[in-house]
Order: sequence, then structure tokens, then C-alpha cells
Amino acid sequence: MAQIFQPQSVLLLKIGAGAVVLGVVALVLIWRESIAQRPPVDAPVEQVPPFSHKHHVGDVGLDCRFCHASVETSAFAGIPPTSTCMTCHSQLFTDQAMLSPLAASLRENRPLRWKRVHRLPDFVYFNHGIHVAKGVGCSTCHGPVERMPLMWRVQSLEMKWCLACHRAPENFVRPRERVFDMGWRPPQDQAAQGKKLLGAYRIDAKRLADCSNCHR
Repeated sequence: MAQIFQPQSVLLLKIGAGAVVLGVVALVLIWRESIAQRPPVDAPVEQVPPFSHKHHVGDVGLDCRFCHASVETSAFAGIPPTSTCMTCHSQLFTDQAMLSPLAASLRENRPLRWKRVHRLPDFVYFNHGIHVAKGVGCSTCHGPVERMPLMWRVQSLEMKWCLACHRAPENFVRPRERVFDMGWRPPQDQAAQGKKLLGAYRIDAKRLADCSNCHR
């Protein structure tokens, strides 16, 4: 019986199959890296300039919305432009070396490059505005930022962590006027108060764990 494949063809098939396997492995590794949470939990993220939430929020008392202007209306909380920073720093600490990148940003009309602290995978949809509107406080996800000289992640942001809230939202929601209050602590009857708030916010708790809420 005549040989169907020549030795050269067999070699090319083996090389092709190996290339496919390596390609699949590479794609998996790239995908894993793309969804990996960076930086690690509890690891302060160095910034240039070294912005301190402790100073601006804890000491000065700035409201979150002063810098994160779109947090109530948009999926993205917003990063302040240099002009917002210069509202104060055109008059205060103008000769500080650590603020020289801020001055350069204004002078060159070039935005500051902040390092991302909280990042979700691209296949996850998250909207800041709807969470704020439904009584989820900033500190629930971001932790006690008023005590952070440098910002770090305090939560895993993994799916199981999100579902813990979506499956029992009464344990986490607070009065809407306290959403930006870093000193807010849940009352002893949080579950009972939370259920009342769910009704006031018209939250259908039965549908919060639907896949389509976060994966669209």
C-alpha cells in the first residue's frame, strides 16, 4: 500500500500541531495575566506626585466628589484634571519639590499619569453611579481611605466578594446621605435597617445575583 503522507508532510503536521498547542498556551497565559488583580491587596501604590488620601480626606476633609466628580452619574468615578488640583495648589505648597510634576502638568498641558489601584477584568461591567444611588458607601469597597497616606486595595474584587454583597445587600447598604461618610459604621440592627433601605431604593434583591448584571 502506497504511503499517504510523505515524511516531510508528517514533519510539517507535527510542527503545525505543536505551534497550535503553544499558541493556545500563550493565549491562556496572556488571558490569565490580563485578569490578574494588580497590585496585591494591602500593598501601597507609589504615585507621582505622592498623593495622600489621609491628608486630603482625613486631615483637610475634602469630599470624595471634589476629585471624583462623576462618581454619582457615571460608571467611572473620574480622575481629577490638573486644574482641580491647582484650585488649592496654585496658592498652597507651591515651592514643594514633590509637587513639581503637578506644575509641569499644568505648564505643558499634559495630564498626570496615575497608577491604577482598583482594576476589574474587561469582561466585568461595574457602574459607580448605580452603586452610589443604591446606598453603597465608598469605604465598603475602597476601605478607610482617610487613613491611607498612599492608596492600596483592601478587597479582593473577586467574584465571590461581589456576590457576598449582591446576595445579601441588606448587610451593606446605608442611607444615601451617608454614602461619602468615611466614619459611617453599620448599626447593630443593620440587617433590619438595610431591608427597609432596599425597599426605599427599589432594589429587587432576587435579581442582584443574575449573571447579566455584571457580565454583558
